[in-house]
Amino acid sequence: MIDLGISKLALIGAVALVVIGPERLPKVARTVGALVGRAQRYINDVKAEVSREVELDELRKMRTEFEDAARDVERTIHKEVHEHGQALSDALTGTDSSTQAGASPAGGYVPSWDTAHKPHNGRKSWRVKQGAQPLWYKRQHNVRVWAQSGAARVKRHRPATGPARSFFE
Repeated sequence: MIDLGISKLALIGAVALVVIGPERLPKVARTVGALVGRAQRYINDVKAEVSREVELDELRKMRTEFEDAARDVERTIHKEVHEHGQALSDALTGTDSSTQAGASPAGGYVPSWDTAHKPHNGRKSWRVKQGAQPLWYKRQHNVRVWAQSGAARVKRHRPATGPARSFFE
C-alpha cells in the first residue's frame, strides 16, 4: 500500500490549494471523500461476498459429508434388518437361507415405510392436517373448530322478527 504520512498529506494539500484554488478546494475535497468512501464500501462488500462464498462452500462440503454418513448408516440398518428378517423367516419356516439364495419374504415385494404410509395421491389429507393442530392453536388463530350446515347457519344469522307466520295466511 501507499505509505502516506502527515508530511506527505500536507504537501499534497498545498499542491492542491495552488492548483485547484481556494474557492473550489472544499467542493473537490468533499467529492474526493465521497469517492473514497464509495470505494471502501465496494471493497468491503466484495470482501463480505467472498467470505460468504467460502462459508457456503464449507457448508456444502459439510452437507455432502453428512448426507454420505446418513446414507451409510441407512444402508447398514437396511442390511442388518434384512439379515435379521431373513434369519427370522428361516427360523419360522425351518429352511436354510443358503438353499434359497435371493428369496425374500412376501413373494419378493417388501414395502418400505414411505410407500406403506404415503397417501395414494401423493398429498397429505386436509383432514389429517387439520386434526393435527391442537385446539389452543385453532382458538388462538381463529380457525373454525366445528362445521355448521347451511340451514343451521341461516337460522343462526337470520334476524329475529315477530311471531312466525305460516305460508297460507
